[in-house]
Amino acid sequence: MNAVQSKYAAWLIHLTAWAVIFGMPLFFTGPDRPLMTGPQYVRFLLVPLSFMLVFYTNYFVLIDRYLTTRRGGRFALSNLLLILLVMVSVHLLFRYVLPPDPGHHPPADRPWQDGVRFFLGNATLYALVVGVGVAIRMTGGWYRAEAARKELEHSHTEAELQNLKSQLNPHFLFNTLNNIYSLIQLDTTRAQQAVHDLSRMLRYVLYDSSRATVPLAAEIDFLRDYIELMRIRLPRHVRLFVSLPDAPSSTPIAPLLFISLVENAFKHGVSNEKPSYITIDIHELEGQLICSIKNSRFPKSDSDRSGSGIGLSNLTRRLDMIYPGRYILEYGPADEADYRALLCIKFDEP
Repeated sequence: MNAVQSKYAAWLIHLTAWAVIFGMPLFFTGPDRPLMTGPQYVRFLLVPLSFMLVFYTNYFVLIDRYLTTRRGGRFALSNLLLILLVMVSVHLLFRYVLPPDPGHHPPADRPWQDGVRFFLGNATLYALVVGVGVAIRMTGGWYRAEAARKELEHSHTEAELQNLKSQLNPHFLFNTLNNIYSLIQLDTTRAQQAVHDLSRMLRYVLYDSSRATVPLAAEIDFLRDYIELMRIRLPRHVRLFVSLPDAPSSTPIAPLLFISLVENAFKHGVSNEKPSYITIDIHELEGQLICSIKNSRFPKSDSDRSGSGIGLSNLTRRLDMIYPGRYILEYGPADEADYRALLCIKFDEP
């Protein structure tokens, strides 16, 4: 519900509550309690109208002017004067402007103690009206403040996610373009095909990944294109094992979650001289999406650490924001020769 709808809903509640109060004489009729006459109903209206005056004076003026600015003493004094003024006005109206019916006989003079009790009872009713006004106004203000806070938090989260994506995409492009540049020197035809594949991947990165979620099938197709692009420049002694779903589901998932893990496997798991391997396994299992990657470990030197750490730190931050409490991310050396990464995401229950 947006702010405008909430405002209209609040005023609808106000109107309904006052309609019930003003219509009370219609609900309490019977053989021994006939319907009020016109003058009697006008006299009855003075009381709820006085309640409305006290309620909305607080609702629109006194609460904002004094209570929310922490001037409780002035708020209490203002309400004391307001209640006294309203009670005296109602009493004078009843006595001189709208006297009882001619056939009505006022009770005999009552002792002053009864008058005090009557006065205090009315004052208590007006004080309760003030309390209701404060409760409704402060509760509404809290809900509005909470809605504004959540909207600001959501906007901040969206901005941060976009910032993380803007960091990820250039990093991904940097590595991919380096691979195509190397391929041009080896095989022009295959380089042309690689450029075609890259254009399809760029379309996904620039357009599809701008959405909050994409079908899992689209993400798998993107990874398959990337892996094939990396495969064509691998040395012969590198063993590459890939297991991706042949018919992935359309389960919605945040885009570009796995590319950092896959990139790191190719970046740090391949040696141009020594035997190397990369194993990539992505599958769905019992409401979870599991990405398991293993590769030989060839840490880069300090002079060759372009983009190092950016992808994994961004991935961790995105997972914290999108799947809080619903993911497992583990990565690091398994031993001196091997490196492992595991990402498990639990989907929402249908």
